[in-house]
Amino acid sequence: MFSRFTRLFAPKVTVSAHCDLPCGVYDPAQARIEAESVKAIQEKMQGNDDPHFQARATTIKEQRAELAKHHVSVLWSDYFKPPHFEKYPELHQLVNDTLKALSAAKGSKDPATGQKALDHIAQVDKIFWETKKG
Repeated sequence: MFSRFTRLFAPKVTVSAHCDLPCGVYDPAQARIEAESVKAIQEKMQGNDDPHFQARATTIKEQRAELAKHHVSVLWSDYFKPPHFEKYPELHQLVNDTLKALSAAKGSKDPATGQKALDHIAQVDKIFWETKKG
């Protein structure tokens, strides 16, 4: 009886995918939006010396930078697979550089650091969409 029960509920079809979930859940736009917020906050911080504003802006900027880092890290660990790294050997270094740029922006009031992070995310985005074509 037990074997009949297990056979009844055994999977009938085996499926596979190149990523953990349907690919529609991955998109570098999430990281870009957060990084755009970081840069916008940095720009607003340049024109406001109020200490309360600066403290609040710093907290929000740091949260947004962490979210951007999270989204880039998820792409690297969950979306990109060995065939992507073979086709784009610079991808590991690019992701590392992107995360470092986001860390720098997190700790800086200078909008140039936010722009550098956005520039790196744009490169990740370009590769990401190239992988979606193939």
